[in-house]
Amino acid sequence: MSAESVRAFLASAAPDLEIVELPASSQTHTLSAAWGIRAAQIAKTLALSVGGRAVLAVVCGDSRLDNKKVKAVLGGKATMLAPEEAATITGHVLGGVCPFGLATPMPIYCDVQLRAFDEVVPGAGSTHTALRIAPDRMAALKAEYEEAGGQRSNLRYGYVAPARG
Repeated sequence: MSAESVRAFLASAAPDLEIVELPASSQTHTLSAAWGIRAAQIAKTLALSVGGRAVLAVVCGDSRLDNKKVKAVLGGKATMLAPEEAATITGHVLGGVCPFGLATPMPIYCDVQLRAFDEVVPGAGSTHTALRIAPDRMAALKAEYEEAGGQRSNLRYGYVAPARG
């Protein structure tokens, strides 16, 4: 799956979006420095388990989860999925997990603070791919926003709600 499944998803849902092949890893600090954007604009996708169900959280690249607020929004304690489990469920390798072209349908949550930017950069299925997208468009493809608070290094942080349907 990986980048190929993301390409297939985008071909049908958002054909104007282009996946960029990267010469280096799409890690937050590497990509933000190479593209001249803030680390917060990197939309990192975390694969979590909450009460035995898998969910994705798309957060600002410099964010840390606030466990109390995540629990309030998701209805239980969130733990990171093991890399192998995340890869199996999403179809994407660790470092390339994104909310597009997933192997398994699952709820997707987005950090409300992503809306502070005209453009964010999520990974695109592999450790060397990414794409540029407006946060509200990303949410329209997969999720909707809801304020739920949290904390982030030196910045405000929010958490969002799952997609309908």
